[in-house]
Amino acid sequence: MKIVLIGIQGSGKSTQGNLLAEKLKVPYLSTGHIFREIAKEHTPMGRYIKEIMNSGYLIPDEKTLEIVSDYLSRPEYQKGYILDGFPRTKVQAESFKNGIDAVLYIKVLDEEAIRRLSLRRDNREDEAPRALKKRIESFHKFTIPVLEYYKEKGKLHEINGERTIEEIHRDICGILGVASNGQ
Repeated sequence: MKIVLIGIQGSGKSTQGNLLAEKLKVPYLSTGHIFREIAKEHTPMGRYIKEIMNSGYLIPDEKTLEIVSDYLSRPEYQKGYILDGFPRTKVQAESFKNGIDAVLYIKVLDEEAIRRLSLRRDNREDEAPRALKKRIESFHKFTIPVLEYYKEKGKLHEINGERTIEEIHRDICGILGVASNGQ
C-alpha cells in the first residue's frame, strides 16, 4: 500500500506514519528527515538544503522530486510505503507517478500545531518561531492546492488531527480498511 500523509508541521504525521508502518509492514519515509540528514552533510548540497530549511522555505520542486524518486527506487519501498512531507506542491503531485493508493490529510489548526511544537524537547533550527511562521504560510499557499488535486482524484481523506493518537489511528485504519489495535 502506498500512502501519503499530509498535514501542517506538528499535526502528528510522524506519529501516525510510524504506527501505520508497523501495522502495514511497509517503511515510513519522511522527506523532512531526509532533508535534515542531507543538511548535516558538509557538502554544497548539504549547506544549500540547510539554508533553505532554516529560512522556512520549501526545497525547490525539481530537487525534491529528484531526491524522493531516488529514495523510492530502493528495494525496500517496492511493496509500499508511508510517505510524509511529499508532495508539498501541486507541481510535485502532478509530476509524481508512483500509484498512490490514499492521501491522508491530518487537519490541525495553526495554533494547535504551534502549541504542540513548542512542547517538543528536541526543537530543531527549522522550528524556530520565524521559520515556523514561514513554514505555516508555505503550507497554506502551496499544499492546499495539493489537497484539492488529490480530492479531485478521489484519493483524499481528511482526518481531524485534534484528538488522541489512538482515535486518529483508529480513523486512519478504518479509511484504509485495516483493523486498528483497539478493535
